[in-house]
Amino acid sequence: MSDTPNELKYMTTHEWSRVDGNTVTVGISDHAQDAMGDLVYVELPEVGAEVSANEEAGVVESVKAASDIYAPVTGKIVEINEALNDAPEIVNNHPYHDGWMFKIEMTDPAELDALLSADDYITQVESEDD
Repeated sequence: MSDTPNELKYMTTHEWSRVDGNTVTVGISDHAQDAMGDLVYVELPEVGAEVSANEEAGVVESVKAASDIYAPVTGKIVEINEALNDAPEIVNNHPYHDGWMFKIEMTDPAELDALLSADDYITQVESEDD
């Protein structure tokens, strides 16, 4: 199984979340970027936009496919990773660090309870691969 940091929370749609106080940093998992192949385009939400948990917040495109990126929690976009506009391949090279996509100031921390632990996410991915 690809790299899956234990300190992160995951969505069944392959986004990861790093919680720092009231801010959630979002990206796609190593498994997701590997399955998509070389990313060629990333569409990120606007800073200041309101997003709802489990709703589309962005798009990633690779040479193989396009995939929606979903917000793990409800809140306001407070920062986007502008480096991805010119270099979407950063996500392929560093999905959990420099390849983060956007940050949300969450309005309901209880929504984090719906996210998967690393172990649960690994179990889900392994069952998809069967």
